[in-house]
Amino acid sequence: MIDRGRLHSARWVPSPNFGPRPDDTDISLLVIHNISLPPGQFGTGCVEQFFCNELDFAQDPYFETIADLQVSSHLLIERDGAVVQFVRFTDRAWHAGQSVFAGRDNCNDYSIGIELEGTDHEPYTDEQYRQLAIITRDLMQSYPAITHDRITGHEHIAPGRKTDPGPAFEWNRYLDSVGEKEVE
Repeated sequence: MIDRGRLHSARWVPSPNFGPRPDDTDISLLVIHNISLPPGQFGTGCVEQFFCNELDFAQDPYFETIADLQVSSHLLIERDGAVVQFVRFTDRAWHAGQSVFAGRDNCNDYSIGIELEGTDHEPYTDEQYRQLAIITRDLMQSYPAITHDRITGHEHIAPGRKTDPGPAFEWNRYLDSVGEKEVE
């Protein structure tokens, strides 16, 4: 259930990395991402720390490459299916960067971003797919401008710059679970 921009089933960990959506903006796009910190490692708590500007950048050499970034997503679905919410859906999370969908740029303005704890090439878990489908149905009910053809991956809105959720993500499995036909 979604109320006032919050998913009731998610653990609330507010990120400072957000802003208001532009006036009269329709929430009309769902963007699927992946993240793991350090890359390829799961269950470290580092994603949550990163989205809240609390990551110890000396902890791993990779972290030095992201030290200047301030990013967030609306949700993170961990490997075990646990859901964390960082930004209210009614606010603008900083997840898509330079991006375009159907000729409209600045996807952060009108999208909701969901991060799956994972990598481009490692299979996502059954629990992640289950939670993602449940959440997607809730989002589509709360924000009817998000339709099946307005669900996309970060790789599709920022081609050449981003590759997630990657080839390991089973689009047909996911979309079938929310009632969509196979993608071409």
